Amino acid sequence: MKKKKYSNKKDKMPVFRVKDMDIATGDVRIAILNKKDAQILDLFHLDRLYIKKNNKKTTAILDIAESEKAVPPGSIGLFEETLAAINAKHNDKVEISLAPKPKGLEYIRNKIKGKKLNHNEITTIIKDITKKRLTDVELTSFVIANYIREMSLKEVISTTKAMSATGTILKFKKHPVVDKHCIGGIPGNRTSLIIVPILVAAGASFPKTSSRAITSPAGTADTMEALCPVKLTIPKLKKTIADVGGFIVWGGAMNLAPADDAIIKVENAINITSEGNMIASIMAKKISVSPDYLLIDIPIGKETKIADKETAVKLKRKISRIGKYFGIKVKTMISDGSQPIGRGIGPVLEAKDCLMILKNNPNAPEDLKQKSLKMAGMLLEFCGKAKKGKGKKTAERLLKTGAAYGAMVRIIEAQGGKEITPEQLPKAPLTKKIKAEKTGTIESISNQAIAKIARLAGAPKTKTAGIELLKHKKDKVKKGETLIIIHAKSKDKLQYTLKAFKETNPIKIK
Repeated sequence: MKKKKYSNKKDKMPVFRVKDMDIATGDVRIAILNKKDAQILDLFHLDRLYIKKNNKKTTAILDIAESEKAVPPGSIGLFEETLAAINAKHNDKVEISLAPKPKGLEYIRNKIKGKKLNHNEITTIIKDITKKRLTDVELTSFVIANYIREMSLKEVISTTKAMSATGTILKFKKHPVVDKHCIGGIPGNRTSLIIVPILVAAGASFPKTSSRAITSPAGTADTMEALCPVKLTIPKLKKTIADVGGFIVWGGAMNLAPADDAIIKVENAINITSEGNMIASIMAKKISVSPDYLLIDIPIGKETKIADKETAVKLKRKISRIGKYFGIKVKTMISDGSQPIGRGIGPVLEAKDCLMILKNNPNAPEDLKQKSLKMAGMLLEFCGKAKKGKGKKTAERLLKTGAAYGAMVRIIEAQGGKEITPEQLPKAPLTKKIKAEKTGTIESISNQAIAKIARLAGAPKTKTAGIELLKHKKDKVKKGETLIIIHAKSKDKLQYTLKAFKETNPIKIK
């Protein structure tokens, strides 16, 4: 058969029968042609194809199969993301055509060269990310370019605008609408599940959209999911906030600033964080829920995203300027990020901490309780629900009287869950105590090592897995006293965790 070169996206290509590859990339849309078909059509690895079924069309990156066993001639192998985009299934027929390279690539090259990008150029790139038009290499190039070539304030604003505009933006009738965000990097620290019900009990609207864990043992959404569903439709969210005043849900289910998730995955994979991307990420997600007041927690420590106070203060100023531009009143709090906060590390164990605090259990972790009360107090004063200087006392009253717990139960029930006590939460089948090898004072606790150990135990995939941290910095311990309790699903997971603890020695005793 004579080769035909398709240089125009309007050129039609043959119809192919779908082969479901039963493989998911987690994000990128992939299609596979047999090498014979690719040669006939003059197509190459990483070419872009439009794939159309009826009135649904998507763009996919081309891979080429070397054998007929993988993908036979006349068929096109589609990964799960590609199938879902056009609602296709095995043996369906689809039409393909050559797609041009996205316009955003030119602007990414300009950014690599050090050129400042304008709003239209940034918007084009963000749309390309949202529409899955960029390969992993191209997206990574954009992320690295923003890391090496520092983003200007205008570029951060444009990125924030574009990220929020390419996703869903929620509006709520009852004001004040409040929100909070933590820069992250600390295991535990599950303040949202305490702050949200306190503010709701005070009469504020609190639409808390949260992330799932990527490299940590639990995200807020993972922890809340131990209590109730976190994937809600937008009509259900609006009804929930109208009925009970707040929610705590997974933002990924609602198409909020979708380009942000793709960028964060790349940053985590190569362990870099662009300050400009970080600010745009935070603010785009917050703009998506239209808050009047926003509290940002910036933990500092050698193993957090922000290492020192000087950097935190600079970040604080920039976030406040971006907030002002978008009409959001922003307050920031710089906190201690030198060690984990709370006792539980892992979805169920963290949920247990939060329920114990909300139910005023005397054995609840005091550090998590006090930080949550401080932040709740700041928000109460900020949004006008408490007098100046009375915020923390108001938060304490709402907690002690049970008003906050009542608000949490209503939120859980509105999201499809049921009231549950800390004792009723499921437990991991295996536990193992790790004890101090000498008497002394705890000098330091490694956030990164503790997070790794909790993940090796199975968190967050296994909701009951993780660790209980029974001691914190400056605590005095005796030889043989329990430092942590590992919770694991299997013996293998338990062994991995014990090995990691010995290798990393996360708790230093002096």
